[in-house]
Amino acid sequence: MLIVAYLLGSIPMGLLVVKLFSGKDVRDVGSGRTGGTNAMRAAGFWAGFTTAMLDVLKGAVAVWLMRLALQNEWPFAHVLAGATAVLGHNYSLFLSEFHRDEKGKLHIKFGGGAGGAPAVGGATGLWVWSPFIIIPLGALILFGIGYASVTTLSVGLLAILILSILALLKVSPWMYVLYGFLVLVLQIWALRPNLVRLMNGTERLVGWRAKRLTGKMTADPTQSQE
Repeated sequence: MLIVAYLLGSIPMGLLVVKLFSGKDVRDVGSGRTGGTNAMRAAGFWAGFTTAMLDVLKGAVAVWLMRLALQNEWPFAHVLAGATAVLGHNYSLFLSEFHRDEKGKLHIKFGGGAGGAPAVGGATGLWVWSPFIIIPLGALILFGIGYASVTTLSVGLLAILILSILALLKVSPWMYVLYGFLVLVLQIWALRPNLVRLMNGTERLVGWRAKRLTGKMTADPTQSQE
């Protein structure tokens, strides 16, 4: 079931959706990732929205299948299924590339996303109402801050908070809280270049802040890029 979870997570929804919507290869646009944000850059809002929803679905299905296979027992396995789907999304088997260096040593490179949407999906598999909290709050964070990378990281943090409250209320087991920590680690690792750009002040902006910055730079060509 963990292999199934990884393969589900590995399906590059962004690559397929963008190709269908515009004929482009999403890997040639923006960050080169296959998640919803880059799909939106490549082919517009609906391509990004469709990609995000499909990525949420694959994370949720991975957990639901595990819970069904184990008759809803072994909470640790439920957690691993969700985290493994995120791992597959970030390091997709279907986007792997092999190359040899100057010494002839074989290397493998995995493409994928940063794990935001499938992490929401995994949380949905653990508690079905999770997206109705995480998605609106994530949208507010994206709107207010303007950084998709920060929004992605907020998913792991919100999952930790939500699942901790549910455990305190005895709605779900404490083991589920581990899910939030696992996906947060996976997201931090995937977003290492973005975190460096955040510290340097060169991270890409999206939404109204990006438009506002573009307007300022148009009005004043000497304005340095944020």
